[in-house]
Amino acid sequence: MKNTQKPVEAVKSEKTIAAITKRLKEYGSQTYADVWSLGINLALRISDLLAITYNDVVGQEMLIITERKTKKIRQIKLNDTAKGVIARRRAENLDDIFLFQATGSRVQKLEPKALDRSTVARKFAEIGNMKSISVKLGTHSMRKTRGYHLLQAGHSIETICKMFQHSSPAVTLRYIGIEQEDIDATFDDLCL
Repeated sequence: MKNTQKPVEAVKSEKTIAAITKRLKEYGSQTYADVWSLGINLALRISDLLAITYNDVVGQEMLIITERKTKKIRQIKLNDTAKGVIARRRAENLDDIFLFQATGSRVQKLEPKALDRSTVARKFAEIGNMKSISVKLGTHSMRKTRGYHLLQAGHSIETICKMFQHSSPAVTLRYIGIEQEDIDATFDDLCL
C-alpha cells in the first residue's frame, strides 16, 4: 500500500517559526503553541511528545524516554525554553497528569488522556495553509525544523543524525529538507 500522506517541511525562517506560534495561539490555543515550541526544542516524534507526563519533566534537567517507534532510550537535555514551557503549563494545570492533556466534557468523565496526535496534526496543517504562513506544516515539521536550524547554526550533520537516530547523514539531510537552494547559498556565503 502506497503512503499517500503529503510530506511536511522544516520551517527554515525564524520569522515564520514565530508567526506559526502566534497563529497557533490565535486560531487554536496556547496548548497548540506550546506543543509547537516544545516539539521544536525536544525534537521528539509527536507520539513521544504527547505522552510526556509532568512526572517525567518537572524539576528535571533531562527527559529520559523510551521512543515508541524505535524502542530506543533517549536522553534529552531540557533547555531553558523547554523548562519555561513546562513550568508555565504546570502552574496553569495543577491537576493534569500529561503535559498536553486532552480537555473537554467527554474526556473529563474518563481517565486522563494525552492530547490526540490527529487533532494536533489537523491544527498544524490548518495554520500551515494560511496565506501568511504557506508551509506544508505537520507534526514532523517540529523535528525537521530543529534539525535544519542546528545544521544552519554549524552543528555537524553527524551529530544531528545521531540526535534523530537516523541510519546515515544522507537520510538526515533528506529528512530536514536540504535542497539545491540551500546548497547554492553556500557559494554566496563564502567567497575566497
